[in-house]
Amino acid sequence: MTIFAVGDIQGCYDELRTLLDIIQFDRGKDRLWLTGDLVNRGGQSVEVLRFVKSLGDAAVTVLGNHDLHLLAIAGGAGNQRRGKDTLDSVLLAHDREELLHWLRHRPVLHRANGLVLIHAGLPPQWDLAQAQQCAQELETTLRGPDHPAYFRRMYGDTPDMWAPGLERWDKLRFITNCLTRLRYCHPDGRLALKEKAPLGRQKSGNLPWFAVPGRRSRGDTIVFGHWSTLQLNGRVDASHRILPLDNGCVWGGRLTAVRLPEGHYVDHPCHGWQRPRDLRIHRTRIRGRE
Repeated sequence: MTIFAVGDIQGCYDELRTLLDIIQFDRGKDRLWLTGDLVNRGGQSVEVLRFVKSLGDAAVTVLGNHDLHLLAIAGGAGNQRRGKDTLDSVLLAHDREELLHWLRHRPVLHRANGLVLIHAGLPPQWDLAQAQQCAQELETTLRGPDHPAYFRRMYGDTPDMWAPGLERWDKLRFITNCLTRLRYCHPDGRLALKEKAPLGRQKSGNLPWFAVPGRRSRGDTIVFGHWSTLQLNGRVDASHRILPLDNGCVWGGRLTAVRLPEGHYVDHPCHGWQRPRDLRIHRTRIRGRE
């Protein structure tokens, strides 16, 4: 069995199918790990959901922030809709409820074979056992009768520091923000969720979540997406035991697949559904892959 991990798809169905053809993915014997953000910003979100769902046990996808955003909007959080959202193909689909139910039952963390699959990051205070425990708590809420209440409380940047005694909804929001939104931390370990600058242009002192001194989750290699301007180009960073995979497909970058655990990767250029905010950084990153 071969495991292939693929970065953020974000509604780029045609690119996904082409990439799977390139790597000769065989659903009968291979496994596909997806870093989340199956939907939004691209124009083929419903096609992506239907296809990944159809793969059954051949695919594992964790939830990303855009996936949770879709579930929240569908659950009544219409005031959170954004101008660049492209979710109507799912929200108006004839099989909407079936797709949303399936999506809500996906994990937020998957661990196997010495590898951890998440969408965004882990706070420095968690070891991998703590991360799994917190992920399971969020998954239980998402799959249970309290999920509408969770979606009403999901949005927000606080609390920004882990503490075992956090009140339930604050705790779940912190877990959500780490696993689906995190890029940087402050030097003291607080989440720096407002920091979105490309690596090297962040505010002084802010550190990538994986580079915070003393980070406790160094036991396994962590496969993740979410950070299209990280510019590590889909390669394993042995010093931090990370394998980042979001190379900005929806922005006209590339959709990347990596064979695990070897780290051999292949990617496919994407035509781009949306215009990146920082064209200079984006173009530099793309040229770096040529």
